[in-house]
Amino acid sequence: MSTALSDPAGFIRDNTAIAQATLVPEISLHLATQITPIWQASEVYLEQIGIEPPFWAFAWPGSQLIARFILDNPGHVRGRRVLDVACGCGLAAIAAAMSGASGVQANDIDPMALEATVLNASLNNVTIGPVAGDLIGTIPDCDLLVIGDVCYNEAMASRIVPWLLECSKTCEVWLCDPGRHYAPSMPLEVLTRQTVPVTQELESADQRATTLFRLRDISVPD
Repeated sequence: MSTALSDPAGFIRDNTAIAQATLVPEISLHLATQITPIWQASEVYLEQIGIEPPFWAFAWPGSQLIARFILDNPGHVRGRRVLDVACGCGLAAIAAAMSGASGVQANDIDPMALEATVLNASLNNVTIGPVAGDLIGTIPDCDLLVIGDVCYNEAMASRIVPWLLECSKTCEVWLCDPGRHYAPSMPLEVLTRQTVPVTQELESADQRATTLFRLRDISVPD
């Protein structure tokens, strides 16, 4: 991380606003909005200061639906160890912590996402354990793994879906997808489906039909 981000938490506070995702108004987050500097920053500027595109500054539809489902159905996480992979702003992890999970960890390959998640957890008076690095290929020690908005290209989907299916042998796995082209094509158990409002700037649409799956191949008998 460049010297320009020697204070990453300060950078996040200075370049975002405290706001709420449309689907989850109970949770406050440091988000990019039309009035914040990072919304208007170009990729060139972000590269110059040494950070990846700020996916952590947005509440993506997958994380919104996971969080909404958890808050509405806390029994799914109460007393369980939850891991939010590719956590972004940490929205799903925060919902799990608020709903009585015995422990919550959040993972992302972008250290800024982990910084944002810790800040957002503090905003909501919960504790999230950050886990850095690429977990693909490992077997996480958790009861429930949640992940959203990761099947955005063929390369990512071809890496992550087989890993998630492997993880589903040792823990429950939820995958939330807003109709991306590379989402799993196998029949999967649907936990919930909802239309999630999104911004034109991110999605070139006003809403996304988003589905939360329990990731196991239901074409194969138990």
